Amino acid sequence: MSATILKWGRLGASVSLLGLIVLCLGWEIFWAPLRSGGSLLFLKTLPLLAPLFGILRGKRYTYQWSGMLILFYFTEGVVRAWAESGVTRALAWTEIVLSLVFFASVVAYAKYSGRRYQLG
Repeated sequence: MSATILKWGRLGASVSLLGLIVLCLGWEIFWAPLRSGGSLLFLKTLPLLAPLFGILRGKRYTYQWSGMLILFYFTEGVVRAWAESGVTRALAWTEIVLSLVFFASVVAYAKYSGRRYQLG
């Protein structure tokens, strides 16, 4: 059972993190930037690059700390879903969903990749 959780946790974290990177770049450059022509808010994508290779390689420590990082993106999504309308609201809801998938995936992976579950 833990092997299945690890597989799905790793897949969920990888796909949702890559989705968040694409979403944040596309949102602030093309789809609904704050200013026409794009804004520097696309730089919010940079912190998402920090855990990327650790997540893709299955590094347990990266899964542990990146769960805290993703809460900033969840918070931004909630605030913008509440305050905005139209395309921006839809993008904010997408950010919320991807953040929740990522968070649940990294928590499951970090929990079931520990020694206690691997030995039993």
